[in-house]
Amino acid sequence: MPCVIPDPTDKDAEPFVEIDPTGRYGRYNVLLGAGSVKKVYRAFDQEEGIEVAWNQIHLGGFYDDEAMIDRIYSEVGLLGTLKNNNIIELFNVWNDNDDNEGSNKTLNFITEVCTSGSLRQYRKKHRHVSIKALKKWSKQILKGLEYLHLHEPCIIHRDLNCSNIFINGNIGQVKIGDLGLAAIVGKSHAAHSVLGTPEFMAPELYDENYTEMVDIYSFGLCVLEMVTLELPYSECNSVVKIYKKVTSGVRPEAMNKVKDPDVKDFIEKCLAKPNARPSASELLKDPFFDGLDDDENNTFFS
Repeated sequence: MPCVIPDPTDKDAEPFVEIDPTGRYGRYNVLLGAGSVKKVYRAFDQEEGIEVAWNQIHLGGFYDDEAMIDRIYSEVGLLGTLKNNNIIELFNVWNDNDDNEGSNKTLNFITEVCTSGSLRQYRKKHRHVSIKALKKWSKQILKGLEYLHLHEPCIIHRDLNCSNIFINGNIGQVKIGDLGLAAIVGKSHAAHSVLGTPEFMAPELYDENYTEMVDIYSFGLCVLEMVTLELPYSECNSVVKIYKKVTSGVRPEAMNKVKDPDVKDFIEKCLAKPNARPSASELLKDPFFDGLDDDENNTFFS
């Protein structure tokens, strides 16, 4: 991997530890986040003069897992086709494979970076948030979901939660990311595999026969987390217990902490049976968002 050698006389310059094959993007040795398969570093777009995210996946650990590698490439390929203000944008992608051996292959891709990290991190940092701010975040998430669900073909995220929704805190802009589990489905809008984060999974996901409405269910639980600062079903100490509650229609105990009846009603709409759940487009027209531009809604959650 190519490196940029820093000028020892320049005390203020932060050296790149790696640059992309085009020479446009430089990676700093600053880790922004790490998941089970991916590390994300701070990087810089020298052409546009903006900070970006350098995503890096070492594929060696999945060399014998073709399904996982396909899923990873699927996320990157999917990102490259999406253009929406509330979806993380992909700028560039390439493979490193220095010795032509698949076991050492590294997948790199450059995406836009959200300066304040995930919505979960941001909400924990800023504990006093008004209902107006919460509604603004929720509306942007719905706009991103609407774009995915109306996409041809329809795209189901399948793993929507507050850890893969990101925010630019200085302007309150929210974007959906981490589309690695997303499913592209045909006209039937039906998918058939069990994937996701258990606390946020809709009951029908476990039945392996579902539509984009699973994202609406997950969105409702994202709103619940934003309001209460609690993960849904945090009272459960195992995935099995979560599964039993979810498939039995038992709501998370955190619902009891939602005191605002309008907020609770809105969440309940999202958690309804699949055929009764509103679409993202319908939720955007919900009275919950009426008067959003007014300053009168100043109730605070903390």
